[in-house]
Amino acid sequence: QVRLVESGGGLVQPGGSLRLSCAASGVSLSSYVMAWFRQAPGKEREFVAGISWSGGRTNYADSVKGRFTISRDKDKNAVYLQMDSLKPEDTAVYICAADPMGYIHTNPRLWDYWGQGTQVTVSS
Repeated sequence: QVRLVESGGGLVQPGGSLRLSCAASGVSLSSYVMAWFRQAPGKEREFVAGISWSGGRTNYADSVKGRFTISRDKDKNAVYLQMDSLKPEDTAVYICAADPMGYIHTNPRLWDYWGQGTQVTVSS
């Protein structure tokens, strides 16, 4: 059973930074495609960033390009999201996802495994 646990969320001022972590148990993530999604109140879950099993390929939503960086550490069985230059519109619950297939889907319905999420609030 794949279990994903996110951490690192919190309250930050506009322009600040946060680093989210997603730790996995129950399976090695080395052959899984990983991604971060986010969901704000009253809105649908949206794709933020994804990374291939090798780490050599990444994909970002246009709204976070140049500000967010996704990475993975196979030894630690974890995935990270470095978020810089945060904006109030980045406020949401950030959720880690994993999938054994090789494609970084932006459609959340195509991902098999999900964490519980961590709250990120950007406010002055």
